[in-house]
Amino acid sequence: MTDTLSKLGKVALFLGQVLRASAPALLRPRLIAQQVYNCGARSLVIIMLCGLFVGMVLGLQGYDLLARFGSESALGVAATLGLLKELGPVVTALLFAGRAGTSLTSEIGLMRATDQLTAMQMMAVDPLRRVIAPRFIGGIIAMPLLAAVFNVIGIFGAQLVGVTLMGVDQGTFWSQMQGAVGLRDVSEGIVKSIAFGVICSLLAVYEGYHTEPTAAGVGLATTRTVVASSVMTLIVDYMLTAAFLKG
Repeated sequence: MTDTLSKLGKVALFLGQVLRASAPALLRPRLIAQQVYNCGARSLVIIMLCGLFVGMVLGLQGYDLLARFGSESALGVAATLGLLKELGPVVTALLFAGRAGTSLTSEIGLMRATDQLTAMQMMAVDPLRRVIAPRFIGGIIAMPLLAAVFNVIGIFGAQLVGVTLMGVDQGTFWSQMQGAVGLRDVSEGIVKSIAFGVICSLLAVYEGYHTEPTAAGVGLATTRTVVASSVMTLIVDYMLTAAFLKG
């Protein structure tokens, strides 16, 4: 328990350092755009593929459940709310941690192991401003964009199964969805995706920056990134869901 609290304190202090370095990093939009590309564009294939099949499975399971109550026409509402409020942000965060998070950790960890970060400090270049902050900001920007793509592809997958295979009326599918889904539902998904982006990006750059400068150390840091990001994503998801329900 003491080690966990100590680790949380170190991560919180590191977050403060990164936030202070983020303001100067914003003056270098090219670096941030490059990291948005690395974290976001290079993750599009797996996000779109998983979003399609998650939406298709949601269409199958949602239709089976709603058919038991004679409410098959509400499939569009059920699938869209499930994706926007829960599955989209959470699954995207888990995929982000497994693909982009590990990439960030291993890249920064390799820079630590080869003394590149130390060389920057010797040349009076702050690694937090030049290396850490752009990757942190890029991850935060990329996460909501990836979640939005996941949701769009997922809704298409649910519509593909529900309308094409299960015979749900296409007009009913879209009209009920548009009538039932409101701005609050969309904003909940956006808030969650931004929060998960902060968590996954912070843990990735923290583990990479503080890794042991060995091959084994980089491997352990990468593993810790995936585990910690996944666990914290689920914990924060519960807390945010409870907050929105009470609000």
